[in-house]
Order: sequence, then structure tokens, then C-alpha cells
Amino acid sequence: MVGQPRCIALVGPSQSGKSLLLDALIRRCEPGQSSIANESRSVQPEANGRAYAISIEPTLTALRFLGDDFTLVDCPGSVEFAQSGKAVLDVCDMAVVVCEPDERRLPAVQVVLHGLEERGVPHLLFVNKIDTATQGLRETLAALQSVSRIPLLLRQIPIWRDGTAAGFIDLALERAFIYRDQAPSTRMDLPDGELPREKEDRFTLLERLADHDDILMEQLITDAEPARDRVMADLARELRTGQAVSMLIGSAQRGNGLLRLLKALRHEAPRIDGTRARIGLPDDGPAVAQVILTRHSAFGGKISVCRVLRGSFREGDAVLAGQGTTTRIGGFLAADRPQSGKIPSVDAGETCGFTRLESIATGQRFSTQTLEEQDSLPTPKQVCATALQLRDRKDDVRLNSALAKLVEEDPGLKVEHRADLEEVQLLGQGDMHLRVAIERLADRFGMRVERGRPKVDYRETIRKPARGHGRHKKQTGGHGQFADVHLAVRPLPSGEGFVFEDAVVGGAVPRKFIPSVEAGARAYLRRGPLGFPVEDLAVTLTDGAFHAVDSSDAAFQAATRLALDDALAKAEPVLLEPVWAIEIVMPSSATAKATGLVTGRRGQILGFDARPDWAGWDVLNALIPEAETSDLIVELRSLTSGVGSFTSRFDHRAELTGRPAELLLHLA
Repeated sequence: MVGQPRCIALVGPSQSGKSLLLDALIRRCEPGQSSIANESRSVQPEANGRAYAISIEPTLTALRFLGDDFTLVDCPGSVEFAQSGKAVLDVCDMAVVVCEPDERRLPAVQVVLHGLEERGVPHLLFVNKIDTATQGLRETLAALQSVSRIPLLLRQIPIWRDGTAAGFIDLALERAFIYRDQAPSTRMDLPDGELPREKEDRFTLLERLADHDDILMEQLITDAEPARDRVMADLARELRTGQAVSMLIGSAQRGNGLLRLLKALRHEAPRIDGTRARIGLPDDGPAVAQVILTRHSAFGGKISVCRVLRGSFREGDAVLAGQGTTTRIGGFLAADRPQSGKIPSVDAGETCGFTRLESIATGQRFSTQTLEEQDSLPTPKQVCATALQLRDRKDDVRLNSALAKLVEEDPGLKVEHRADLEEVQLLGQGDMHLRVAIERLADRFGMRVERGRPKVDYRETIRKPARGHGRHKKQTGGHGQFADVHLAVRPLPSGEGFVFEDAVVGGAVPRKFIPSVEAGARAYLRRGPLGFPVEDLAVTLTDGAFHAVDSSDAAFQAATRLALDDALAKAEPVLLEPVWAIEIVMPSSATAKATGLVTGRRGQILGFDARPDWAGWDVLNALIPEAETSDLIVELRSLTSGVGSFTSRFDHRAELTGRPAELLLHLA
């Protein structure tokens, strides 16, 4: 059990310093190494991620600290790329939430904490950039507590010199340390001026620990000094059970606070048996692993990065996933150095790359024997779309294959083939998310596509009943073509679609040509007089005429189109646009701006309320035309410091009039 590696997720808002912290931890554990400079690592940050100066996918690094092995996973902080890290959180042992002493970033921290709390993932806070703090740590603690459902425990307090954090006091150990740039801190005597503050904050820490430790409570009441080992054991227990969240401080940029963080991971992070208990997987049974990341290359095939949850796997083992899917393991790749040689087997706790798991997707669990069905990862709702246009049409098949691999790698993406609009749409979590996806298509799969604004599914209908007549007569020598059709059209309630009725009497149109009239009507209504599909109307065949020799299916279809041309011109055709029901979630401070955003897009406010279980957040419900939603997420994120989002569903179609209708008809 002691030798089993632990998996630690680094999470937090974008630009909080997660990647810098990971790099600093590597340098502290492996002097001279760096996650950025070391190109031997198998799961590297992509070049376009570095170009955008953010993490765009989970990055794995293996570390050893004082004989204990860890796999650290730097998860993307941007809400646009966060979906790719959710499979990691499901099976990691613990998370380190990297945040800043800046109240403006609180909503982003709250999003991260809420995700961890929902999954029950043990976690601690690392308040980064303490050297740039502009407010006291108590104020920072109070602000962070307002967005955490679990009590926060202040473990360290800074020692201030000339307005800068020059060191810290460890409240659990009652020891003081002075920071050194890019080096371990050195121990110092507790400064006399800090003793009152240290005593007060330490008592607060012990008092909160005593809520779940009766012996400690008795010691506090009797003024007995608790043993340090007991305090440290309580801190570890409360972290593992989710009763409290420790808060550490430091600076990744200067290499401060790293040793205390590493020791917390070593002594307090749960092991794989604790993770099994959290996800409901028994300790006994066949080998089980779960895919946390999928990666395709143009020529190297598929690599599935997996966490082994139970037992051992060997190269060539046959494994089963959901619905009886069977595949065979091709081999293993180390998470940090693939050149280290062949790996014959992997054991519980390890995180590494599996090859040839072709039928197993990210988030899916597999075993050497049949598994009970697991809860699948929630399907994310996409909030942004772009139309894809190939530069070379002959690459259609290759594009479909590349898109399938892209979606398998990134669960936040979705591809829709819109035959009704004659275009392929790529949907994602934001504009940058889509830009990165298109760059991956080009860089990794050689597929260069053009982006375009997705088409809107406009329709048309009619306002009033009308009648129409169409006669198709053509003589070209030999058999001619003849058909005569009289029909009536009338509007139907919204959502009724198309109805065809036969009201012919006396055999004016032979029975065998009635389906031809209906087929002609359906074909015509795919593109009405305004240039869009026609819906919500009834077409009634009332009369007609035929010729025993010259009438045919094609002739009656042609006559029907002429009759509908005549009828719809009299029936006052109107445009219909799709209207979506939108539910926007955002911090309460942005609600007024979000309301203006909706009304400025021809939207209708239905109401707003406090977001359940989200302190300081609101939910805004509205109806917005689809044509106004293409860049809605871009502006919403701009108004909410990157954390606002929405879900949408089709609600109804509404008549489009005025200037928007004129512009659309001009373009059509």
C-alpha cells in the first residue's frame, strides 16, 4: 500500500498559476528539470496552448518526493477547456485548488470548488502570489469561505516585512520560516511581534478541528497543549473525509511554500483505497481502470491515459468495457518518460498510457472481467458553434474521421451534420475552444477548414387561406405532358407541420395521381416563395383534370408546383425564425448587465431568481431569437469575468418582420 502512487489534480481559475506551480514543484523535486523545458514527457502541453498562454488540456507529470510517487495533473482553468479535466477529477486522490488573494477572482474559484464538492473530491487551497497580496490573509480567508460550502482551515499566516510576505508561520507546528527565492525556506524563531496573532489564529484552527475530535476539545477546555501529532492527524482526517479544507500560502513564481505543500500531499492525501471508497468501487475484484484522457496523433495511433483503480494489468490482457465491448491492451507508456523502456505491467494507483483501447472512451471504466454499469460523464451543453467548410471538397471522408477523433479527445466538442442546412457545424464551449479545435485539425490531422457563421434554420408560413390553379401542358412530338390541378391552402397552428388532404370528387384526378400531387407539394415546400422551407399549412386538392395518354406522375408534380406558386402568393407568406429558451447563470453582480445583453438582442426576459446552492449567483430565463445567439457566450463571458454561461433549447418559431426580415430577404 505504501508504494502505490497517488494522483493529484491541480485545479483553479485560469491565470492563477497552476502551470507555474507544477513547474516549480518539478524543479524542487528534480533540480534542473522543468515541465516546460523537458520534452521527454509523453503528455506535453500543446504548442497552441502555450501560444495562448493557458492550459488547453490536462498535462501529466510524475514526481517522487521523499520516496513517495505522485502523478500531478495540471487541469485547464479556463471554463472553455475545463470539461477535459473532469474525467481526471473523478478518479484522482486529491485536488490542489490554486487561487489568488484577489476578491475579483472569487466567482471563478467558486466554480472550481463547486465541482469538487459535488464529486466529493478531497482538496486543499494553495493561495498563490502571496507576495503580491494587497489585503490581509484573514480578509482573503473570509472571502474564500463565502464561496466554499466546507469550512476552511487557515494553516499558515504570512510574516510581513515592508509590505511583502517575507516568510510564514505554520500554525499546526508553531514554527516560523523565512522565504528564500527558488530555495527551501529556512526556520527562524517566532518573531515577538507575531506571537499574539499566531496564538489567536492557532486557537481558531484548533477550535475548528475540535468540532470533530472530543479529546482535542477537552484539551482546549482545560488549557492543555495538544500533541502536534494529534493536530496533524486531525488535519489529515478532516481533509480525507471532506469535513474541512486546509489553506496554505506561497508563491510559485518565487518558489515559496512548495516544501510545506509537498509534505501536505505526502502525509495527508488519500491513497487509492480511499478513492475507491469515494467512487463506490469495492477493494476486492478483478483489475479495473478508467480512462482520464484520450490522445490521437496523425500516425502514432491512439493513447488512452488511464488510472488503475484496482488490481494489475499486463500487456496483451483482454479487457471489457460497457455493453460487453472487448479489446486487447497493446502496451503501456509512462506518463513522464516514454524512453524509460518497456513496461510489462501496471498496478493499482498508477496513471499511464494504454495503447490500442480503440473502443473505450474518455471517462469509461474497463476491467479484465465484466463490470457493473457505471454512471457516465454528464454530457456537456455546448454554447458556441461554427460552420466548417473544407478547402478541398474531396477530403470529406478524412474530415469526418478527424472530427470523430477530435470529439473523442475532447468531450466538450460536438459535431452536427445539418443536412437541412447543408453544412457541418462544430459546437464547443466558447470561441477560443473552437479556434483551438480547428488548429488541432490542421496541425495534427492535416485538415484545413474555413470557419463560417452557422446558418439559421429559418422557415416560412402563410397568414391566410388561398386558392391556386396550375396547368402543365407540353407537346414535343409523340406523347405530350398534361396535368391540371386546383388546390386550396390554409394556415395551421404552430408546430403542426404539413398536412395533405384529398377533396376531389367524381374522378377529376385519377387515384393513381393523388400521391403525385402530394409529392409535388412536399418538394415545392422545401423552398417556398421567400426562399425557405414552408411549414404549418394544409394543402387540399380540390379539383383537376387529366389526359388519358399525356398525364403522368411528373406532369402532376409540375402542375402542383405551379398551383402552389399561385396560391402562396395570395396567402401572404411570412418568415419564421427559431426562438430559443435560454437559461443564463452568472454572478449576481452581473445580472443587470446580462439583462441588458438579452434585451439588446431582441430577447424577452421571463424572470430571474437566485441560483439554488450557489451563493451570490443568479439564474436569468429569457427567450432569444437563434440569430442573436451566435456570439452570445463571448459577450456574456466578457461581462462576467469569464464565468457566466447558459443552456438553451428550441422553444418555438416566431414571425420575423421589419428591418431584420428585410435584411434576410435581401441576402436570400
